[in-house]
Amino acid sequence: MNLNQLKYFVAVAEQQSFTRAANQYYLSQTAISQQVRSLEESIGVQLFDRDSRPVSLTPAGSVFFMEAKTILSRMDTALERVRDASTGLVGTLRVGYTKGYERSDLSNKLRAFHLEYPNVLITCYRCDTDVLAAGLLNGEFDVIFTWDSTNIRTEAVEVQLVERVPLVVALYGSHPFAQRTALHRTELKSETILYMSPSATGDSYGDSYFLALYRQAGYQPNILLRSNDVESILMMVAAEEGISILPAYCTAKLTNADNLVFVPLVGAEEAEEILAVWRKADETPPLRHFVSRL
Repeated sequence: MNLNQLKYFVAVAEQQSFTRAANQYYLSQTAISQQVRSLEESIGVQLFDRDSRPVSLTPAGSVFFMEAKTILSRMDTALERVRDASTGLVGTLRVGYTKGYERSDLSNKLRAFHLEYPNVLITCYRCDTDVLAAGLLNGEFDVIFTWDSTNIRTEAVEVQLVERVPLVVALYGSHPFAQRTALHRTELKSETILYMSPSATGDSYGDSYFLALYRQAGYQPNILLRSNDVESILMMVAAEEGISILPAYCTAKLTNADNLVFVPLVGAEEAEEILAVWRKADETPPLRHFVSRL
């Protein structure tokens, strides 16, 4: 028994005809018939009822048909993986992402890449933006997904905008604004703010941008807490200690969030840009293939 015999057998079973199977492989009907007969002799079982019209599988043939298709599929997968390995698509891809971004569709991107290139091991790291930027430049990560909190756009890296995420206001259920369908930043002047910072220091390029939005709204925010820990901020909002402004990916997948309400923030500038960043000098095949699919 060989792979060609399995292919010819599957073709006859699917086409229900030796003639059409022969045409599919540009062979004579006699050649296909001989190969299938040899297959039957090698396993000692009759696979086709040749007296029926169209040609049909015997009960044993039906079982063997499913197994043969599985064998051929596995062989195709094995060949694809070998070819990928021969072109360098093996190794690791080290992906860093900013805290909270695990709730985005990043996992879908990683899963799609893994299914296409299973020989590449994807390792993931959840860090604040300062650690991500430093780690990338020091060669600890291959690609990072981050807010631009450190003005990372330098000549040493490539930057690609992945998405522009709208901001939402996180409120507790009894808050006067909880029933609103939209809010403006100007309406939050008297609120106690639990400020989500892109960095651990709370004093970064990204912080400057978002704090400037408050100044444009005409006031200095009353910040009770600065943190880059989304979970802690949401816990404090639910405890009614204040409200917060967060990127929508932090809240989009939350279900049954006790005492939490999320209201969109109005304004073209009320958004956060998520960037994919990698080093220009890094030319590894896994990285090239990954960023080409972003």
